[in-house]
Parts: sequence; structure tokens; C-alpha cells
Amino acid sequence: MAARDPAESQMIGSRIREARVKCGMSQSDLAVKANISLPHISDIELGKTNMMLSSFIRIAEALQVSADSLLRPNIPEVMGIYQNEFAEALEGCTSAQIDSILRVVREMKLTMQKKEEY
Repeated sequence: MAARDPAESQMIGSRIREARVKCGMSQSDLAVKANISLPHISDIELGKTNMMLSSFIRIAEALQVSADSLLRPNIPEVMGIYQNEFAEALEGCTSAQIDSILRVVREMKLTMQKKEEY
């Protein structure tokens, strides 16, 4: 299934790691839930190996994320999902809280963009 291009494997592995961390899972937790060995999970996250489609499906299911969010996060449908998640995270916040959160997000965005320049 997975990417044949090492750079693609690394990007997908990085997205899997981000989703795992967001879920509060360790690599060991993911390995158990996806029924994949811990060393293989590590290799997948580092982009050292291409995974079988069946492994990819088990990982996505274990993380409870869409395949699109792991494969192609920049397509409009996935961006819509992210925007909805962001809006849900802001629900119930006061104006002052939203303002503070936006300042933090903007600062993080600038920091991430600067890192990408190097």
C-alpha cells in the first residue's frame, strides 16, 4: 500500500505519529490496538518502511482517524475536517479565551514556518 518514495513514507509516518500523540497513545498502545509489532510501528513512524494496506487500515482504525488525514491532509475535505475540529475546540470559550488561543496559534504558525525555512 504505502508510499514507495522515502519522503512520502516519512510524511505519512510523521502524520501517524502526530495522530497517535494527539490521541494520547504511546507507540506500544498503538501497536497493541493495531495488532502490529512495536518495532514495526516505530519504523513506520520514522518512514523507514513501507506498510501493507492492511497495516495502514488497522493503524487508522486504532487511531480513529480518516485515511485521508494520514495520506493527504491538504485536500479540501480534510481541511474542512480540521476547521470543524478547531471550531469545536473553541465552543464554550469566552471572547478573551478565543483571543488568547488565536494569539498562541498564530505564534505557533510563525514558529513552524520559520523551522520549515531552515
